[in-house]
This record gives sequence, structure tokens and C-alpha cells, in this order.
Amino acid sequence: MHHLSRLTAVLATAGALALTAPTTAHATAIGSAPVRTFEYSVGGMTMKVPTGCMFTHVIRGSGKKITYQNAGVDCGFVAALSSGFCNWRIDFTYADTNNRTYRTSRGKTHSECKIDPMRNNSPQRLPRYGKACAHLHVNGVRRVSQCHHITK
Repeated sequence: MHHLSRLTAVLATAGALALTAPTTAHATAIGSAPVRTFEYSVGGMTMKVPTGCMFTHVIRGSGKKITYQNAGVDCGFVAALSSGFCNWRIDFTYADTNNRTYRTSRGKTHSECKIDPMRNNSPQRLPRYGKACAHLHVNGVRRVSQCHHITK
């Protein structure tokens, strides 16, 4: 009987510790921003991006650790029939809580035209809280951005 009460006490303590043990929070954030209609020139030709495209930024991780990050464009309706985005690149930036950018992962500029440009970024360990943003540049001009706040 003495062993049974000791076993019950050990199990109760283990159960209480299991309930109070810290757990790691994992987060996924997905956000989209509309790509506004714009025109630009490539090799003397005027290119037009019509309405109907969204720039989506996905981020996964925990705290200041980003395990996965991706950004890209999806177009529907008439926009899906356009020639797309030429001379494009996607950058990822990281800023502190005072909105000061302290890190930029600049993407490669792609000369080909794509209707669905996309880029993955490598995992990141951020030194401070703030925000992580993705930016689409077309022909050297930033056209759309989407950000996620990184907080405790």
C-alpha cells in the first residue's frame, strides 16, 4: 500500500510537470496584397500588368527563428493571359520594431517574363523582433510589398 501511494504521488507530480512544461510556439502567417495595374517598357515594347494579380508572402517559424519563407504572384482572370512580369526579382527584408531595416536578402533579377514569379528564402535566425517583408520588383521598380510582424 505504501508503494502504491508513492507511485500515485510520483505520477501526480509528473502529470503536473507535463502540464506546466514550456512548449515552443510555432506560427504560420500568410498574407496577400493586390498588384496594382502598371505599365513598363522592355526592349522598346510597352508591357501592361492588368488587375487580377495577388502577391502572397508565407512565413513559418517560432519566435525569431524563421524556418520557411516564400513569396510569389498568382494571377487570375484576364491577368493570367498577360505576358506577365519581365526583369523581376523578389527581395526579403527584416526590420526592427523601430522600422529600421537591418537585413536584406536580395533576389536574383530574372530577365525572362513569368506570369507567376516566385522565390523561396533560406531559414533565418533574427537578432530582434520587428517585421519580415517580401517585395516584388519589376524592371527595377518596387511594385508591391507584403509584411508580417515578428513578435513575442
